[in-house]
Amino acid sequence: MFETFRNAWKVEELRKRILYTLLILVIFRLGCAVPVPYVDASVLDAWFGTGNMLDYLNMMSGSALSQCTLFALGVSPYINSSIIIQLLTVAIPALERLSKEGEEGRRKLTRITKYASGGIALGMSIGYYFVLRNLGALSVTGWQAWFVAVVIILCFTAGAQLTTFLGEQVDSKGIGNGVSLLIFTGIIANWSNVVTAVNSILTKAATQPLYYLAFPGVIILALAAVVFVVILTNAERRLPVQYAKRVVGRKMYGGQSSHIPIKVNMSGVMPVIFASALCSIPGTIGGFINLDAAAHPYWTAFFNFFSARGWGYMVFYLLLIIGFNYFYVAIQYNPVEIANNLRQNNGAIPGYRPGKPTSDFITKVLGKITLVGALFLGVVAVLPILLGNVTGLPIQLGGTSLLIVVGVALDTSRSMESFMVMRHHKGFLQ
Repeated sequence: MFETFRNAWKVEELRKRILYTLLILVIFRLGCAVPVPYVDASVLDAWFGTGNMLDYLNMMSGSALSQCTLFALGVSPYINSSIIIQLLTVAIPALERLSKEGEEGRRKLTRITKYASGGIALGMSIGYYFVLRNLGALSVTGWQAWFVAVVIILCFTAGAQLTTFLGEQVDSKGIGNGVSLLIFTGIIANWSNVVTAVNSILTKAATQPLYYLAFPGVIILALAAVVFVVILTNAERRLPVQYAKRVVGRKMYGGQSSHIPIKVNMSGVMPVIFASALCSIPGTIGGFINLDAAAHPYWTAFFNFFSARGWGYMVFYLLLIIGFNYFYVAIQYNPVEIANNLRQNNGAIPGYRPGKPTSDFITKVLGKITLVGALFLGVVAVLPILLGNVTGLPIQLGGTSLLIVVGVALDTSRSMESFMVMRHHKGFLQ
């Protein structure tokens, strides 16, 4: 691996792209350290680390949300906008036509996504301002509060748009996916919490020697999880395709064999993000209400059941991951369209007639692979929560961050590999 990146560094254009990407990531981390004025971030310490929705947004922003900095919202507005536009593309015919118009249509969709992300960023900024005000993080009152509100909301909104701009610069002049790399950087910056977890284990081991055995067990489990994620992220099922021979004039075309790749983890980390956002809503509401356990025992039990360490949270988390995985694959993969394209190009899957038999076979295979991918995502996402309940360590979001980090690392590696292969360099081929 080190030899590979050393060879990549020798290519001048690729070296410039890597340095430019690193510069953008440094600027992003600097923006995560610039505080928004008029806010006392120390008031928010009790709200983070409990596994609610704010924890999820804080993870995506690299702890900028908990510190109320300029990039507090991170790329969350842009991600939400991209998901919404992608879903609407399936439901709205006008957007569907744009998606099929080639480069010009994609540019228009990108522009719509940017406008939508600006609106979402403004809405999230207003909501977070009211959270800060209700928690007493603002020290001004009276007519000055209106000016402070405008400044804070504009800072959050402008920071979100600037973060999106930085991601676009990486896409055009750097290497890899810009938005994904910004999330990757934020998660890596948060991994200093590993030291806190290690200190927590050693502290508990002073009174309970069993934790000395738990420490290497956790390390082995973490390494096994990384290997597991890498293998299943790259795993795919290849459906063989045979193209019929045809004669045009004096030349013969076709006759070659190919395959249709179907990835096991086709939907990526999106189902986990959707599920974690929905499952954290009850815990977030319970934190805002702050009920008295003695006066409202039933509601207190309900919110505890759906807390980040509750069994209800884990069960519904797993079910939502499986459901969202099927949904996301269904809107991305159309077996009927694939079967029609094969028939138009004189291709067929051996053993199955063109048309409906082919689409039925692809649907059957896709259903099995989707189930395997959903269970894979569920295990990786739920296992850290279960481990956190057993050990008492704050690792509820470990599965989500692991999936994102491994996925982005593999995607960036593939981007560099493609760049090298185009220039006939053997560094990634040996």
